[in-house]
Amino acid sequence: MERSSRFISLSGLSGVVAGLAALQTSVGVYFMFYNYGINYFDGKRNVYPAELTNRLLIYASITLILALAAGIFFTVRKSKQNQLPIWTRTTKQLLIALFIPLVAGGIFCLALLYHGSFYLIAPATLVFYGLALINAGKYTYGDIKNLGICEIILGLISMFVVGYGLIFWAIGFGILHIVYGIVMYKKYDVV
Repeated sequence: MERSSRFISLSGLSGVVAGLAALQTSVGVYFMFYNYGINYFDGKRNVYPAELTNRLLIYASITLILALAAGIFFTVRKSKQNQLPIWTRTTKQLLIALFIPLVAGGIFCLALLYHGSFYLIAPATLVFYGLALINAGKYTYGDIKNLGICEIILGLISMFVVGYGLIFWAIGFGILHIVYGIVMYKKYDVV
């Protein structure tokens, strides 16, 4: 019954790889700010030059693509190992549940960018991602809801600690993903 109503091909390794990519991105973004003479941690609501903003968008897009590619790779691999079909009705429901809040959050973050509210973008990505995970948790392992709750909490705290969004982002997308991925790997991947 669980196989038909839950998507059980998620691999913990995809969480680890996504977390490592996020940590690498966090370090890269910090040095990008440094190279532009911006002290990200000064607590100021900085306005960034268009060139930096474009570079940050490209960097974020590459990170998202790498995380998605890792997720697809490890999920397909686990699905083949367990001789399970990858594309099912449950897969479709999972993706819809995941991407509706993610797309809404992405548009919201673009609006923040458009209005120059850069300091709220990192917290907003955490909150919307957390909402997406909780929403998708109906169709996969229940553990994903716990990760979603942690992401939301980090995002909400980060909204009140201006100037440290990058740290919270690194914790949420980096460290939490690595920890979650290891736990999931040990719990569901190791036979």
